[in-house]
Amino acid sequence: MDRYVNAHKVELDPLPLEKQDILAGRPVAAARTLGEFRDTELGLWTLTAGVVRDVEADEVFVVLAGDATVRFETGESIELAPGVVVRLHAGERTEWEVRSTLRKIYAVFG
Repeated sequence: MDRYVNAHKVELDPLPLEKQDILAGRPVAAARTLGEFRDTELGLWTLTAGVVRDVEADEVFVVLAGDATVRFETGESIELAPGVVVRLHAGERTEWEVRSTLRKIYAVFG
């Protein structure tokens, strides 16, 4: 990573979604790794409007932009908006309902 980046302007690389994981709409995902530090990957990720399911990594993220809800198999749900910080655990199954393009900065722990 350079010394700094503008997290809102960094261009991200397409991240294909599996068809069976798209539950509604035509969401598009993209991401970019900014760097690796010891056993931690730092990056940016975005998802456009729609509903997708995922299996999570061991991660902490901060929402930079967007409006969404992430739902867990346990029945828990979290409303995502700029400034919200979330902890995900490896193996958790989630459903992401994105109403306006979500952009987050994440740290995945190895």
